Amino acid sequence: MSSFLPPWLKSLPLVEAPHLELVPPHLNDNTGDLDRLIRALKQRGYTPIHVNPARINHWMRRLREGKYRVTAIVGYASCHWELLEVQPDPPEKPPVLGFAVDLGTTSLAFYLVDLARREILAHTSVANPQIPIGEDILTRILYAREDESIRKLQSLLLESFNQVMGSMLDQMGYREDQVYALAVAGNTAMSHFFLGLDPSHICREPYIPAMNRFPFTHGREMGLRIHPEALVYVFPNVGAYFGGDLTAGILAAGFHRSEEMGLLVDVGTNAEVVLGNRDWLIACAGAAGPALEGGVMERGMMAAPGAIDRVRIDPATLEPSYHVLGDEKPVGICGSGVIDTVAEMFQAGILTIQGKINTKLESPRIVSTPDGPAFVLAWAKETADGEDLLITEIDVGIFLKSKAAMYTILTVILNKVGLQFKDVKKFYVAGTFGNNIDPAMAIRIGMIPDLPLETYEGLGNTAGRGAAMVLLDRSLLRDVETICDQITYIELNVNMELMNEFRGALFLPHTDPRLFPSVEISERALG
Repeated sequence: MSSFLPPWLKSLPLVEAPHLELVPPHLNDNTGDLDRLIRALKQRGYTPIHVNPARINHWMRRLREGKYRVTAIVGYASCHWELLEVQPDPPEKPPVLGFAVDLGTTSLAFYLVDLARREILAHTSVANPQIPIGEDILTRILYAREDESIRKLQSLLLESFNQVMGSMLDQMGYREDQVYALAVAGNTAMSHFFLGLDPSHICREPYIPAMNRFPFTHGREMGLRIHPEALVYVFPNVGAYFGGDLTAGILAAGFHRSEEMGLLVDVGTNAEVVLGNRDWLIACAGAAGPALEGGVMERGMMAAPGAIDRVRIDPATLEPSYHVLGDEKPVGICGSGVIDTVAEMFQAGILTIQGKINTKLESPRIVSTPDGPAFVLAWAKETADGEDLLITEIDVGIFLKSKAAMYTILTVILNKVGLQFKDVKKFYVAGTFGNNIDPAMAIRIGMIPDLPLETYEGLGNTAGRGAAMVLLDRSLLRDVETICDQITYIELNVNMELMNEFRGALFLPHTDPRLFPSVEISERALG
């Protein structure tokens, strides 16, 4: 996963393991054992350095066991160093491991990082264990009205962390006590759940979190099965609706360091947008996410084995071809597949500019259902459940509302600062959605602006990437603080500008075709 990390990262890991050869005490030098160690570390530049008093006896014995030849494990906690472990002179340099975690509402993604070798050793993702309590974040916040409920939500996460991290370490042949750092990036509510904080005021006006910038904590304090002194870093929020996952995403995209204007879109529960460069950043969010991830349509699903993720339709025969993740029989269709399908149906004239299915066309794939007209993307004999996989006119209508919301959010945020889409030099799309989306298809339906295709870049899991980057380059902790200080979050109030933009964007590609000069509209699509 070398491409997962940017090449410009400095080699300044959050945890280091300097080897020390100390002069043993003698009658002319009565310096205490730990004082002797701290003095040597300070001479190496690890200053100021804090020591946990409860571990002094343990470390003193380790120092003497190694006859004053030891490896000290030290971690950087933003404004000071901490002594994490002392190991007698080992035959080989001990591994210094960390975990970067994307703490998502739907899933948790884990990345095992070798901090010394600067490598991602393994990665995996699991469903968020809080889903049985509530699929959406608001349900979980309402559940967390009592201390016992807060503890329940936290314990579900910590149990999942311990299980997944332990399994990954076992598979790689490592021990839990070799993990000295954990970096976690989640939205504001998920960060509160992880830390056991009261989230109840996040969803009440004036929408104030318990805390936005979290202090470093440790493995022992969190009940995590990693080294007890391991540093635990949770990315800061900017506010109730701008969480540490977006902060990590900006860090991963790197446009906060660039002179050029950049735009970052992260599609999840909401579509979250950040605009700016190294001089300023503004952000907003809107409810465009679920349908764009395939989560609202009748046969919609997340990108997983069995999901159709690519679609092409022959405009002459109206026959589709498609690709299924995992090369299995299709179960449903994910966000990128929905975008492709709507774009191809539009180009073939199966859909009109109003998003209606053209029932005048003669094709066995255009059928009537109790819910109205539909297009058969896959016949029953092709699917895993033996049912026709249909794209109904209702599905298209739901999707068009989400695509219109996306384009409206992008338009309004640029209008707020007096910019036009042509001023954007780089358009980053985060998440699984960003990796799978075909920008040409999204432009065709008017979901994203009609910019040169090279403007668009899919970044994948930016929250996980940003967390891994902090583990490998501690100087980025300053960048995170700068991002939080620079960012301005704007509320997209229901005003006339918003509604006018939204109504125009409900059409394919838009009521104003001049906004999408590269999109050719067929005679069939004109209805």
